[in-house]
Amino acid sequence: MRKLWVTALFLLSFTTTVLAKDLPDFTELVEKQGAAVVNISTVTTVHANGGNGMMPFPNVPEDDPFYEFFRHFAPPGSQGPQGPGGQGGGQDYKTQSLGSGFIVSSDGYVLTNAHVVNDADEVIVKLTDRREFKAKIIGSDPRSDVALIKIEATGLPKVTLGDPTQLKVGEWVVAIGSPFGLENTVTAGIVSAKGRALPQENYVPFIQTDVAINPGNSGGPLFNMKGEVVGINSQIYSRSGGYMGLSFAIPIDVAMDVQNQLKSTGKVSRGWLGIGIQEITKELADSFGMKNTNGALVAGIEKGSPAERSGLEPGDVIIRFDGKPVVNSSDLPRIVGGTKPGKDVTMEVLRKGATRNLSVKVGEMPDEKDEAKAAPRGPAKVEPNRLGLQLRDLTPQQKKKLGKNGLLVLNSQGTAALAGIRRGDVVLAVNNNEVQGVDQFNKLIDGMVGKTVALLILRGDSTLYVPVKVNGK
Repeated sequence: MRKLWVTALFLLSFTTTVLAKDLPDFTELVEKQGAAVVNISTVTTVHANGGNGMMPFPNVPEDDPFYEFFRHFAPPGSQGPQGPGGQGGGQDYKTQSLGSGFIVSSDGYVLTNAHVVNDADEVIVKLTDRREFKAKIIGSDPRSDVALIKIEATGLPKVTLGDPTQLKVGEWVVAIGSPFGLENTVTAGIVSAKGRALPQENYVPFIQTDVAINPGNSGGPLFNMKGEVVGINSQIYSRSGGYMGLSFAIPIDVAMDVQNQLKSTGKVSRGWLGIGIQEITKELADSFGMKNTNGALVAGIEKGSPAERSGLEPGDVIIRFDGKPVVNSSDLPRIVGGTKPGKDVTMEVLRKGATRNLSVKVGEMPDEKDEAKAAPRGPAKVEPNRLGLQLRDLTPQQKKKLGKNGLLVLNSQGTAALAGIRRGDVVLAVNNNEVQGVDQFNKLIDGMVGKTVALLILRGDSTLYVPVKVNGK
């Protein structure tokens, strides 16, 4: 028996030694690259009418399934004079927050997240040798969450840039930053996914990792095992505000393109079509007679936009843009955004089962608008139809404002509610047939029992297709 125990202990010791030998060693990477990572602290004046001092969450309703995503990390110190969530007593007050960044040139240019420095009155950069500098914001781009700042110094250590396209899922990566203000903290993990699309983030193919990232890591670098920066840590998924195993980084090639534009012009120029798109589900593909779910479904077109001038129509599916394939709907904003405004390109679209080519001159994306239009609501006074929708015709004033016919959703239940249609939505079309009134709509639905129909829905300023199965009563 003793001999067996000795053998078992020997095997356990041998296995542990082998496993330890196979684990990566990050010490050399940290020693060589750590000095180029900086701590960033900001001071911002919050005006009494600018909010209640609560920590920032995404601009989505709390019942949205993606509300749990922090659009940006809530940095420590983001609080009013009465503490987190304090009302501030109706007076202006100052807040402090912490983030991270990294030096990309020895003459003092530093990359970080836009949300770390936006609206800051003062930005302080602290190096690992304890020197501190006031930084100038060269420019920031909220759409990609990248900012470029500058400190007056020379001979600084700088990072080495890598190629994020060469990253492989499962590969080891390392983050260095200041979580919760703890400077030069090193964490490691693996690449969990690439090209990840996140809610309301259309222009960044995020790198998803399981590296431990927390508030204060914002803007810090993500390194590969060669010691090259492959991304900027930008977002986390969290129910508590802390790390839960899902972290997202902006690929460094995307960030450097933004940096180059900010450095030369102070702003970022992107291509623009002026369309609303959505993913093609299996149900939508079936309702449109498509063989697969590839492409980006055009759900809406802005008046006077390049898309309208090109002849693009709602219900078209863009499967190729400027020679580049569009496999998922999230591919299109990145391709269009990366196209130089003013360029003439060809789009390959699928329309009613047939492909055609459309020419379009790409426009320049306008500045972000802070508009929110509340959908009208009213009491339900009609019986639900086969879809579970209680509808009424729009008023003449609403039709004039909308510029077309539509049906207001007073209440949603049954299959319509399960499909995601909700009170306040406006139904514009059924299988690309424009609705004329409640009676006409119900007659169309009554003739499609057992089938799945695609309803074109207006929700706020956006349109989307929703597949709904028509049940018999």
